[in-house]
Amino acid sequence: MEWLASESAHRAFVGVYFVLWGLLACLGARRLWLVRLSRQGGERPFPRGEFERLPRVTVQLPVYNERFVVRRLLQAVGELDYPSDRLEIQLLDDSDDDTTDIAAGEVRRLRERGVDIHHLRRETREGYKAGALAYGTKLARGEFLLILDADFVPRPNLLRETLPFLADSGVGMVQVRWDHLNRNHSLLSRIQAISLDGHFLVDHEARARNGLFFNFNGTAGIWRKSCIEDAGGWHHDTLTEDLDLSWRAQLAGWRFVFLRDVTCPADLPVDMKAFKGQQFRWVKGSVQVAKKLLPRVWNSRLSLARKLEASIHLTQNFAYLLVLILSVVLFPAVLIRYQTGLAFALVVELPLFLLATGSVFVFYRLPLARAPGGWAGKLCDLPLMMGVGIGLSANNSRAIVEGIIGRETPFHRTPKLDPRAPADGIAHESYRGQPSGTVAIELLFAIYFIAISVFVVRHALFASVPFVAVFLFGYLFVGLKSLRRQPS
Repeated sequence: MEWLASESAHRAFVGVYFVLWGLLACLGARRLWLVRLSRQGGERPFPRGEFERLPRVTVQLPVYNERFVVRRLLQAVGELDYPSDRLEIQLLDDSDDDTTDIAAGEVRRLRERGVDIHHLRRETREGYKAGALAYGTKLARGEFLLILDADFVPRPNLLRETLPFLADSGVGMVQVRWDHLNRNHSLLSRIQAISLDGHFLVDHEARARNGLFFNFNGTAGIWRKSCIEDAGGWHHDTLTEDLDLSWRAQLAGWRFVFLRDVTCPADLPVDMKAFKGQQFRWVKGSVQVAKKLLPRVWNSRLSLARKLEASIHLTQNFAYLLVLILSVVLFPAVLIRYQTGLAFALVVELPLFLLATGSVFVFYRLPLARAPGGWAGKLCDLPLMMGVGIGLSANNSRAIVEGIIGRETPFHRTPKLDPRAPADGIAHESYRGQPSGTVAIELLFAIYFIAISVFVVRHALFASVPFVAVFLFGYLFVGLKSLRRQPS
């Protein structure tokens, strides 16, 4: 470690290290700002209206190889509380396994009950989900389009709860909050539930209350058909067609509504590889959308403040790249702390560390409080959630780089599995999560942080132990779970 003793190397390293912490602290400050925004403004300012006559609604169900959940989906949609002569259902089925046969039987039963349902099949999967939605939209007779992924189970009153907010002709989309059927299935599902609850209850709530852009989340939302058409329709040139259309629509002047207290239950991924694939798609897609639409944002008539906020919102996933670099330089940081003493850590590192990490606890306090069972018993899940976020940094940094350089990859939907099904239920290739290609990196980082843990304990740097332990847990958990074939 002689290189570390040189003054020039020391300065260079310290510069990189604190730039990283400074950027992460800025993101932490932004979390606190969103918490403040989510609390101000009193009751939600979204006015409910009435239609002179109930509008026609088309429910769109894009599915691909969903043998475990397609019957449940169709049964739930068949129970929607809405006049049958004003409701149309489209099963947009791109499956190439027995999902089609399972669905056909349920569609037949619904038709016998008088439900207006169409089982639509395309010749190819061109455009994947976006292509299927575009195909269905051309055929849809409804003025409004309710979109539901295969793992969602809408409550009967969903349309009754959402349509009044679309009586305002300027509202283009209404998004409801996701609820989680298998929240307590495993540690992985609990962590996902907390993260998604924060996304909806704080981030979406803050944006919706204050007129900032927010996005349709791909499911559990209802669109005005004319809004989709006015914004240019569904595009499949990014992996996040929902984010892309949302921003184009809002740039065209349409307003969105988020209903915090209306929920639609769904299953969370129970397999680490499937979860990583979902995260990869979301992160890469957000980079693709940023490249595509940020020039349009900056050429728009939005205020400078809203342009800056929009830019940060579309690029916030770059934090994963910062965390990955921080993981590399952390051990030299520990050595410097060992050489410079405790005062250096207290004066310089501690404030940045508290802002970057303490803001996470503030941000997720409300989601934890609203979760079943209250927040106290779930507080210990927050450091674990942070660790999993760190463990995903290699997977998601790869997504960022691919998005920047424009590398094309196919759309891999998240496999939906029934946790109660036997392990051989994922024998079919399309029900396995796609290998991320970063497992070796994650396990190497785990070994790296085991070495750091040994060092800090041997040298009595106990203040560093919790921090290092979070990194170690994250890489070890994500790496080892990625090796397992069965859901966990």
